[in-house]
Amino acid sequence: MNTNCHANTPPLLSRSKNKSSHRVALCAFMMWTIIPSAAQTMGPATLEVDTENIVSYATDIFDPSKFATDPNAATTVTTARNFGFVMAVGDIVAVNGMPAKGTLVVRQQAVILNPNPNPGQAIADIVRTAVSDYLLEIQQPDGTYAGNIHTLGMSGGTAPVGAPFGGNLVVAGGTGAFLGARGQMTTVLLPGGPAPRTASVTEDPAKRRINGGGRVRFTVELIQVVQPEIVASVNSLAIYHADFSNVTAEKPARSGEILIARAAGLGPTRPGVNLGQPFPMDELQEISSPVEVTVAGRQAEVLNKVGWPGTTKLYRVEFRIPEGTPAGMVAVQLSAAWITGPSVRVSVR
Repeated sequence: MNTNCHANTPPLLSRSKNKSSHRVALCAFMMWTIIPSAAQTMGPATLEVDTENIVSYATDIFDPSKFATDPNAATTVTTARNFGFVMAVGDIVAVNGMPAKGTLVVRQQAVILNPNPNPGQAIADIVRTAVSDYLLEIQQPDGTYAGNIHTLGMSGGTAPVGAPFGGNLVVAGGTGAFLGARGQMTTVLLPGGPAPRTASVTEDPAKRRINGGGRVRFTVELIQVVQPEIVASVNSLAIYHADFSNVTAEKPARSGEILIARAAGLGPTRPGVNLGQPFPMDELQEISSPVEVTVAGRQAEVLNKVGWPGTTKLYRVEFRIPEGTPAGMVAVQLSAAWITGPSVRVSVR
């Protein structure tokens, strides 16, 4: 083992484009054989996505020259008895109670199914109201892109077995931080309403936030291809002091100390690299989704969150142990894109 590699490693990765400092930091990393952390199996992650100003634009006329032309709230709508088309738009405002941005787009065609149908409804063994595509483009509060979740299925009726609310929607996939995700989604009106507003297709959607709409919470249960986690070396967790020596019982962390964690499953970075390509040595790539660390259940300050130069799937997260953290073995937990990874334990004095 080349012990000189650690001795020359800078305490923190700066945001300079100094290639030599990145290579030294990479050298410190390459000295370890990577294995997964001890906690591997977790259940689906739950995202509660809150939306506002949802307006459903119903195709109530068939003259395209009149589409999206009326600046007023055109709420008097005559829709088809069945098989009508609707396009809805809304604003994403929070994920798991934390501020977020983004856009909801819903494409629906009515297919009213009922075992005891009224005239015009379709007789069926189930109760549903529409075939639906839901697309949620989620951003951080500053507008940084986090990822897309795309669901398909049928709206209305009772919840599927094991789901908390109505609708029967599968997560067909995702992009960004949710790449390859699978799962299910259900919907419920947010307390205090209002319900989504149905407008004529003639209403100008540029006035949507002025004219107002409804509030809905989407509960998404995601089965991720990868999950955020702190990885491990052969003998210990990959959590380091500033000199890249491991945090151990013999060399514990201190309250207020800045530590370096090597992590996996934190998603895409910006400006970005192509899938399968290593993070560059001459440019730090910041993780594009929100990253949080808790220590002993308390929020830790995250100072840096970047792709580890020269690697394809590993990341460097620098965080500060909160002042006043009690001594002993404490839990450290990492989350990315509002998805929490397994807890690990480190020694603090």
